[in-house]
Amino acid sequence: MSRRLPPGPARRPVPRTSRWTSRRISRRLTLITAAATALALTAGCGAQVRQGPEGSAAAGYPVTVENCGQKVTYDRAPSRPVAYDVGIIETMFALGLREKLAGYVLGRGHSVADSPWKDDFEKAHRLAADRPSKELILEAKADFVYAGWNYGFREGSGLTPQDLEQVGVRSYVLTESCRNGVSDRSRGVVPPLEALYTDLRNLGRIFGVSERAEELVRRYQAQVAAVEASIPKDRPRPKVFVYDSGTDKPFTTGRFAAAHEIITRAGGDHVFADMRDSWIQVGWESVVQANPDIIVINDYGEQSAAEKQAFLESYAPLANVNAVKNKRFFTLPYAALVEGPRNPAAIESFSGYLRGLPG
Repeated sequence: MSRRLPPGPARRPVPRTSRWTSRRISRRLTLITAAATALALTAGCGAQVRQGPEGSAAAGYPVTVENCGQKVTYDRAPSRPVAYDVGIIETMFALGLREKLAGYVLGRGHSVADSPWKDDFEKAHRLAADRPSKELILEAKADFVYAGWNYGFREGSGLTPQDLEQVGVRSYVLTESCRNGVSDRSRGVVPPLEALYTDLRNLGRIFGVSERAEELVRRYQAQVAAVEASIPKDRPRPKVFVYDSGTDKPFTTGRFAAAHEIITRAGGDHVFADMRDSWIQVGWESVVQANPDIIVINDYGEQSAAEKQAFLESYAPLANVNAVKNKRFFTLPYAALVEGPRNPAAIESFSGYLRGLPG
């Protein structure tokens, strides 16, 4: 859809006057015509100039991407986006979009001290240290929100893509969090790395930075491929359990969380790979039965990683589990275990740990 400028006022005959006056009127008409032409090229849904962070001028809007199984069309690049949760925010930073951010929301339990984008976090505006709300989004004058189901979006909270659409704010849902229909709340529709690459490419198109997005995808794919090529073929694959939190029942990951491919691409076997969900709660009996060789600890929240390890080592039902008996614990930050640009480096890091274990 394109929008045309309304016709200007009828031109009146120019009275006979001095040549200087005629030339001045002619110059003014020329300037007005040039300005109107520029406005016509950039206004409306069918804008011919893409104003992206890369500064490129190219046709391309509107763009349509597939997000969680739905086709979504964006008439222009968002100018005041808001992002929620650390992996999502770092994805925006990796794409070079910090200066476009109206702000970000990050919970109090998350530290960014070790983030590769620490400087970006410091320079960008932190809107709140809690969950986002529709009121917060409107107050920030945002025109776009990047979040996910249980990563900011939640039914009944007043903040869903549908709620935002009603107040004229566009959105994009983190692919790792897409509902899959297995249960009312289960999430994940594609392998985790595919989810990351999908979101990078889609956001690249939405914001007009596709070249940057493709460069990141190529770099991450090469990094992961190099790790996989380095894994000894004759080495047994250790069984790995991810511990997030919980004492009565542990909170862990299924096959659609980034942790799954961090484990499997690094050379391990994920003990809950058959669970078609991202983050899940299981029983300790299932962990004991799986008998993991290694426990990956999610380092975030009120408990430190050391405190979580101390609990696991002192919890009687786990006393005979291989990982506990052999004290094989590996810690990764939350931002590495959810979808985001730290995933490839986490694969490399965990693979290095596995190679360092005794045969």
